[in-house]
Amino acid sequence: MDHTNLGIPCEIQLFQSCCHEADRAAIVAVALDQLREALPESFHGHLIALAGGIRDSSRRLRDLASHSQSHTERVPLVLNYLNIILPCLCRTLNDIMSYYEDRTLTREIRWRKMYNKMTEEAGGVPLPQRFVLYNDFLVILGYLLNRSPSFDPNTLETLRGHIVELREKLGIPPSPQQVGSVSPADMVSSSATLTDPVCIGLQSDSPAWMLTTQDQNTHWAEQIFSLPLASRTVLKHVNPSKACGPFFRRDQLAIPPEPKVLFRRPFDNEKTSVVAYLNPIDQAPYLLIRSLQGEVAWFSSYGVHELCIGREGSALQLKRWSRSEQCSKLWAALYFITWEEMVLFYCTFVALKARNRLTVQIHPTEFQLQREKRLFQAQIVDDGYKHSLVVYEDQQTHGVRLHAAVWDGELKQCPVWTAFVTAQSQFSTWISRRSKHRVWLRNIQLYVFCKNYRQEVQRQNKSNAFEIYFVTEQGSFTANPVFIWDIGASKFKEVFSAMEVSGGSSGTPETRTGPSG
Repeated sequence: MDHTNLGIPCEIQLFQSCCHEADRAAIVAVALDQLREALPESFHGHLIALAGGIRDSSRRLRDLASHSQSHTERVPLVLNYLNIILPCLCRTLNDIMSYYEDRTLTREIRWRKMYNKMTEEAGGVPLPQRFVLYNDFLVILGYLLNRSPSFDPNTLETLRGHIVELREKLGIPPSPQQVGSVSPADMVSSSATLTDPVCIGLQSDSPAWMLTTQDQNTHWAEQIFSLPLASRTVLKHVNPSKACGPFFRRDQLAIPPEPKVLFRRPFDNEKTSVVAYLNPIDQAPYLLIRSLQGEVAWFSSYGVHELCIGREGSALQLKRWSRSEQCSKLWAALYFITWEEMVLFYCTFVALKARNRLTVQIHPTEFQLQREKRLFQAQIVDDGYKHSLVVYEDQQTHGVRLHAAVWDGELKQCPVWTAFVTAQSQFSTWISRRSKHRVWLRNIQLYVFCKNYRQEVQRQNKSNAFEIYFVTEQGSFTANPVFIWDIGASKFKEVFSAMEVSGGSSGTPETRTGPSG
């Protein structure tokens, strides 16, 4: 009987699906133990490794199911990835049981055939190693679900690619690419028999933008890197990242106990890592760099207010002031795999620095990420505040993004949100002009760099489209030397596509004084 999951809350879907496969894995592990007991000791090594990996899969699936009950707002983020791994894991477990239950063969032949055939069909990947891949993927999904600082979107994408390749080798049809889309081949079978393959059709009723709204119980910076990247634009000429010190042992740094970790970014397979944390004494953000030099870890830490940031090619450079030499010196050069991650780190750093009461001043160049071309700029009313909206194109990758910043006041030019539209801009349906001043954007994910911004205010329509309200319809030059030009809804739309006006309200929203966030 087909089980389409219609009307079932997504956290219940995840709980049921993970528990179902965890039970299956536990039964298969016991069967392999029984097989091992009947075989000579020379076979025990691989069988122990395989059964151990399967038990790890069972435990990690139960952990996901358990944590889904306390992180319900994060569950929709995980469903699409479970649609990728669970059918593959289920197929592997069922194939193992099929070989195990073949009574026409001796136990030794069953094991030899199982191991060799399943290794061959996976392109030479040993059968126990397959479960290392599964478990690594389940670990990173746990990080994603729990909003762990250890979550790395690049690792997630790499492991996802390996599992997709394995699915293709096993002949498993592609899973839905978007949360909420389901194909008949990806429905959940409700049969309790182990021989029926399970293909998961997990669904989310939540619009994609709701998955990225700010959790009021967390710092906004914790949310930025706790999500899969909306798109991936690979940077070229990536060199090893480097930290320049001064270095100390961990116990030599005056870091208060139990600081609040905002995010953690690894570089070069953990040879260098950066942790952003809030000092519980002054509530100011700091960066901690760990650098592995041989087998020894060395550390260096500075407040965000003590550092300056800039871009050099595919790297972000962080510089500090040397009191002894009375000059600026390089503290770290961080090379990023994707342009999106570079932008997010840059905007997060600038927003943390601008909103930090310990910051004396920010050089104007820090508000502009180098090697980006400004295609468009206008004043908008956004969640009741006046913001500047800029469309940037990266000159190195040609990636396109929207960037909203504070219009005036103490936080002038401080980032409020950014959204990557590289993929969407290739299609005309993502953008529509609703009136002289209003434009709707569909399928857009915002990364928000302040606490109080409410993007749901801009999505009060049946389509859940993000609405941008432009102060002016037509372009006009501005005397403000910071902004090159100020144009409105008609020109913004022309940047991407030519669309007909399709009606809608043209009322002017109320504005609030002071910066957002």
